[in-house]
Amino acid sequence: MADARPFQWEYRPAPVAREQYRIEGGRPLGGRVAISGSKNAALKLLAAATLTGERCRFENVPEIEDVRVMAETLRELGVVVDHPAPNVYEVAAGDIDWLFVPLEAAARMRASFILLGPLLARRGQVIISNPGGDRIGRRPVNFHVDAMRALGAEIDYRYGYYYAKAPGRLRGAEIRFPTVTVMGTENALLAATLAVGHTTIEPAAREPEVDDLIAFLRKMGAEVERTAPDRIEVEGRRRLRGAEHRVLPDRIEAGTFVVAAAVTGGQVRLEGAPCDHLGAFLEVAGRVGVGIACGSDWIEVDGRALAADGYRATDIETAPYPGLATDLQPPTCVLLTQAVGTSRVHETVFEDRLEWLAELARMGADVTVHDAHHATIRGRTRLRGATTEIGDLRAGASLILAALAAEGESVVRGAHHVERGYENIEEKFRALGARIERQPEIPPGERP
Repeated sequence: MADARPFQWEYRPAPVAREQYRIEGGRPLGGRVAISGSKNAALKLLAAATLTGERCRFENVPEIEDVRVMAETLRELGVVVDHPAPNVYEVAAGDIDWLFVPLEAAARMRASFILLGPLLARRGQVIISNPGGDRIGRRPVNFHVDAMRALGAEIDYRYGYYYAKAPGRLRGAEIRFPTVTVMGTENALLAATLAVGHTTIEPAAREPEVDDLIAFLRKMGAEVERTAPDRIEVEGRRRLRGAEHRVLPDRIEAGTFVVAAAVTGGQVRLEGAPCDHLGAFLEVAGRVGVGIACGSDWIEVDGRALAADGYRATDIETAPYPGLATDLQPPTCVLLTQAVGTSRVHETVFEDRLEWLAELARMGADVTVHDAHHATIRGRTRLRGATTEIGDLRAGASLILAALAAEGESVVRGAHHVERGYENIEEKFRALGARIERQPEIPPGERP
């Protein structure tokens, strides 16, 4: 590839529609809610479709902003992406004529970096921007780059872009990550499916979304097997075929609605909920005193103990799957504000993920952030309505939960962050009896 800057056009980011949620809290939620398809699985499945020129069809795809950005990024590469019905996407990557993933896509969605592995494996080269995403701490992609180099790729970093090429085909190798990395595992897995020979990935992430990706790759004809809980082995194939797949349910959305019912003292049944994928989180909820019942594809939540005996404080620590997911730490913190006693939070994954607790404190929470990884929450506190600002996707959903539990009216600004990962969240909450509406955000100088 030429040693030149990868773009000759002026970068003009698309304007973001600034909206906010206005919420009147203090109402127990009740009823049924359908859990959407997994954001984290859907994005990787769409990327996997570029491994073949044949058509791939996906059902239960969440209608969220990150999926729309991924679809548009693929279209810019020359991939045909159709959206024939709600929650259905079809991808045909017969011709990929523009092997450049631009800054705009990376700035709007970190998961665009998942295109490194499949494009490099199938087309032998790609230029891809350093990714963006939520501001929750450093999330370096060096694990991804080192994995591609282990498979024989040559990668240089210049002007904020990774220039990657694979002379001939990638070749199977032993890939050993220094620590567990979910998207690093997925990128290595996607690249290895078309590499020559055998690839072993250790330690391989154990998240359900990774296994969902493996299931789809097998439908495409890939030879992939999880031979141990933290080991994946791949025998490379010359080509893969098109396939159909239904995206698994979103366990993070399910956990969010569990907390919503609990902190409002409500009763909610989650339909299509992945109970088996939420073991560590549901164990914490049960320890706190939330009533939980599970079936094969449903979860029933009974939060009436909030008004009766109250919830109990407990300590939590995030960890790679099957531990407590870091994405469920923010909603769990909201739950802990309603528990009697002192709870300690240990965030082991991202060093800035506790910063959002300052917004929760605006609503009356008794929170102390000790350092980048530790916080203390003292309860039970009566949350009160306030104006807060969303900084990232999961914190945004959690501020909505706090507002639903709070006395009075709250305004939660930055709704676009939540739209990245939750499908029709305000409609789902309204169906459960919440008073929530999304409206244009009032600029600071025009606020009364």
